Amino acid sequence: MQFRFQRLEIPEVILIESQSFEDGRGFFSESYKLSVFRENGIPDEFVQDNHSRSVKGTLRGLHFQLEPEAQAKLVMVARGEILDVAVDLRRGSPTYAQWVGATLSAANRCKLYIPRGFAHGFCVLSDVADVLYKVSAEYAPELDAGVAWDDPQIGVDWRIDNPLLSPKDGGLPRLEDAELNFDYEGPQ
Repeated sequence: MQFRFQRLEIPEVILIESQSFEDGRGFFSESYKLSVFRENGIPDEFVQDNHSRSVKGTLRGLHFQLEPEAQAKLVMVARGEILDVAVDLRRGSPTYAQWVGATLSAANRCKLYIPRGFAHGFCVLSDVADVLYKVSAEYAPELDAGVAWDDPQIGVDWRIDNPLLSPKDGGLPRLEDAELNFDYEGPQ
């Protein structure tokens, strides 16, 4: 199987395309292969898989988990289409508070790798989306955190108006008020 790894404007965030084999029955595609991912700059092993289903206009995020259980994520879409976003929260990073996004869909079968030290969020562009993501640390509710989806310091263009938010996501703090404990460690 072939994968193509493309570093985005924030180079630690990587868009991954998988080769698919299609015939009259459907398709087959590898979605993750530890050895190939490591060879291409993704050092994490993933220990938990998550699945969310959301309707059009839903915005989930911007979420992260603090150290010592910070999570890297590998995000893909099994049904529908989303705008997937990563925000650099590493103090001292040349891209601190900047965001990068990619359209992930069941049709393009792309994945987005988001390293530790980044907030993650997505908005649903299709009628329904099933989002699958691997994380490198198990969920630790006492370390669960986030920043406001509409923080002007970050300025994400979500491509939707009036998103559907959970009460939790609607009450997340601005970046300047958020608890952060990530430090930039230089180019990887």
